[in-house]
Amino acid sequence: METPLVITNTIEIHAHLAQVWDVLVNPEHTKRYMFGCVPETDWQPGQPILWKGVFDGAEITAVKGEIVQVRPLQHLSYTVIDPNNKEIPDVPENYLTVTYDLAELNGATTLTVTQGDYNKVAGGQKRYDDSTAEGGWGAILEQIKKQAEEV
Repeated sequence: METPLVITNTIEIHAHLAQVWDVLVNPEHTKRYMFGCVPETDWQPGQPILWKGVFDGAEITAVKGEIVQVRPLQHLSYTVIDPNNKEIPDVPENYLTVTYDLAELNGATTLTVTQGDYNKVAGGQKRYDDSTAEGGWGAILEQIKKQAEEV
């Protein structure tokens, strides 16, 4: 069996779970750390999620997917694909899964984000290499931390 090829980043945030959760799902916060994009979704499993933003004066869908699982204040997972990448066919087997796991201890929240499995998608190694070269979720998690600690 092949070992899953995933990117995992973890950060400790000095804020309560509810504050961190709000930063993860509230469009007013997401646009500050997701490159100006806001999620259009109702956060219900099986429903679509579209990350939309304005680039070069035009609104585009930068990422799309489907909500997989939601356990408020604990866990959120959804699938993703870049609908603008014409080299990767937009079929379910090419979607990656993003997972947020949260845990609180003594008023601080640990947030772990995992994205993968790159072994199972078209262009997986290149997609993995491109994502890791950009630091995975590291820079985004720093922005999430900053926002949650400001609330």
